[in-house]
Amino acid sequence: MVNIRLHNTLSRQKEDFVPADPQRITMYVCGPTVYNYVHIGNARPVVLFDVLYRLLSRHYPQVIYARNITDVDDKINAAAQANGEPIRVLAERFATAYRQDMAALNALPPVIEPYATDHVPQMIALIERLIERGHAYAAAGHVLFHVPSLPDYGKLSGRQREDMIAGARVEVAPYKQDPADFVLWKPSTAALPGWDSPWGLGRPGWHIECTAMINTHLGTSIDIHGGGQDLIFPHHENEIAQGEGANGGQYCRYWLHNGYVTVDGEKMSKSLGNFRTVRDLLQHYPGEVIRYALLAGHYRKPLDFSLSALDQARAALNKLYGTLLPFSGQATTTAACQAEAAGAVEAALADDLNTPLALACLHETASALRKCTEPAEQSHLLAVLRDGAELLGLLQQDPVIWRTVAPPDASGPNPEQIEQLMAARRDARSKRDFVRADELRGELLALGIGIDDNASGTTWHRIHA
Repeated sequence: MVNIRLHNTLSRQKEDFVPADPQRITMYVCGPTVYNYVHIGNARPVVLFDVLYRLLSRHYPQVIYARNITDVDDKINAAAQANGEPIRVLAERFATAYRQDMAALNALPPVIEPYATDHVPQMIALIERLIERGHAYAAAGHVLFHVPSLPDYGKLSGRQREDMIAGARVEVAPYKQDPADFVLWKPSTAALPGWDSPWGLGRPGWHIECTAMINTHLGTSIDIHGGGQDLIFPHHENEIAQGEGANGGQYCRYWLHNGYVTVDGEKMSKSLGNFRTVRDLLQHYPGEVIRYALLAGHYRKPLDFSLSALDQARAALNKLYGTLLPFSGQATTTAACQAEAAGAVEAALADDLNTPLALACLHETASALRKCTEPAEQSHLLAVLRDGAELLGLLQQDPVIWRTVAPPDASGPNPEQIEQLMAARRDARSKRDFVRADELRGELLALGIGIDDNASGTTWHRIHA
């Protein structure tokens, strides 16, 4: 078994991954708040942890990957009110869109996808336990976690108390016993979602949701918790407080956080006009291109996302698919060979998910395959390439389809028009009218269509940017 090493935000260093139970790996990743289409920054952790999920599944018999849907939130309430539609209808519409968009990025579905609103009884029970253990209190229809009750609060973020209060963006309300205390439960009105509770009609605070869903589906202690860097404080810090305050012991063994995504060097902002949703990008680029671009930088570092980066990703994928084209339909080698096939790609991913190195290894294998003429070695290299790509969630299409299907925003000829020109060219070649054949090749090239003449016949492909 490969030795997997991960950078643990809690210890601030790379550590060997040693699960609590090798027979049952537990991983939780914070999912979307479903009030709009997700932006490219939301997609980065999905793609990252999809790669980790694929890697872990190679080496452990059971990996329980949970990613939640937050469907109760003030932003959802505001969006539903603005649209004049029920909150549940809006939330489910965008939850469905989220699944579609992530599937387009070749992200495998999680094993468990819990909805926050399906776990309100568990949240209430968790809050009651925190009150019983002296970590929470009710005041003015609210229930708040009392931060000073947990001496090691702040261990994940490493923040000082003054920074915590400022960074939490919490209201310093008169009913708080301490300015750093955060809300577990808050009152609702008839116009807002609400549930009966020991503290009156109300709804949960944001942080309690994830802890309750983790406890319900994965247990009181899990192996891996992931999300964006922006969630370290206060969200994940507060999760630790809730989980360890209620249950004791260690809430999570390994914390992984990806860096921020910028667009053309600037923070995404609707006011700057650089707010990129995945859905919008999918109108212009295949999902696999977006995925490649998201994997091109190391996950812990900031990633600058741009149209030029997408064009580079598309060019790289075109070259990889071009390598596979002569082997379209050819089966790879035996399962025994595939078990060791990923080689350098897997080694790169095992070293703290080094996806840039993994992509470089993929291209090295492709280069070796293009130069190779010996059938047995070709077969081996093909297995290495395909298996390494599968770990990265890439090269999942038939290369013929990749090369012939128009990009989403293409305005070029349809397949029927292309085939008419190809038939005319074949007719010209059969009559040895090579001048006309070359003219037709030029016409096709002007339309963005390349031609490959070989011993087995002639094929065409679209020339993507």
